[in-house]
Amino acid sequence: MITIGTWNVENFCRPLPAGTPPNPNKCAAKDQAAYEAKVEALAGVVSEIAPDLLGVQEVGSQEALDDLVAALPGVWHTAVSDHPDPRGIRVGVISRSPLLDVQQRLAFPTHLGGVQVNDDGTTIDEMGRGGLAVRIEPTPGQSVHVAVCHLKSKLLTFPGGGHSTHDEGLRARFAAYALFRRGAEAVTMRDLADDLLQGDGKTREVIVLGDFNDDWKAATTQILYGPPGSQIGTGGFAHPDQGDAKRLWNLAPRILEQGGFSRLFEGQPELIDHIMISHALLAKVTEVSTGNEKLPNVTEAHPTAAHDKPSDHSPVIAKFDL
Repeated sequence: MITIGTWNVENFCRPLPAGTPPNPNKCAAKDQAAYEAKVEALAGVVSEIAPDLLGVQEVGSQEALDDLVAALPGVWHTAVSDHPDPRGIRVGVISRSPLLDVQQRLAFPTHLGGVQVNDDGTTIDEMGRGGLAVRIEPTPGQSVHVAVCHLKSKLLTFPGGGHSTHDEGLRARFAAYALFRRGAEAVTMRDLADDLLQGDGKTREVIVLGDFNDDWKAATTQILYGPPGSQIGTGGFAHPDQGDAKRLWNLAPRILEQGGFSRLFEGQPELIDHIMISHALLAKVTEVSTGNEKLPNVTEAHPTAAHDKPSDHSPVIAKFDL
């Protein structure tokens, strides 16, 4: 039995060096005391859920991740993306098993052109936060491939850095820019998933997880699934077909039927952190869950408001009979 999870640990960054002026555009803990409290709180949750591998988002550095695993019992192995966003946050992995075949993914795949991201016509041709893939061997000779991502937020940032506007034309355009980017990032992660699946998802054990910043039925999230028509809860789920070798199945329906969610947004629970698995793992899922901690309420106007919780997301966890 192994436990695999994903958790957005929200702005998990060391404080700035003494004497460095504050920079609102960079991720940094308020001070050393606040940082140490954050490490302790995160370690408490990780110890409670006891994962064998945990994909994490919004990690400020390898050093921060090292601080977290130093606060955990046992021996851990870590990896982080080499490609943070401008604030300095990135994805990472902690694992009880050694991490093998670590891959970085950044550039949009061939044939996918750059996407517009603001009113001046600027385009990008790579993910805002790079993806990461690793391989573990839970038992000798058995490989599980895990990819981690953090797609573009659906929270909008307007010129000047604000998160709200009275200009509805501006709002509509920047919503489209965010959607363009999230869609292109989803395509990039699907391309990585194809590399991991190698067209053989019936035997290759592949997991794609992370903060997708939208629900399981969103068009951008569905890009990751591959051939349509067989997700959990649909009519095609119990009917194998040739597409099974290339599909990923989202475990979200099993979490939602329990009332699980991973974030509170404008007072409403939502599940935007997902675990997707290849066909080879479908029959091996024994349990899915989200964390039990009380979450702060995220609002569009003040998405970074201070709170006293370890994170504004809950971890999403799946157990497999491996």
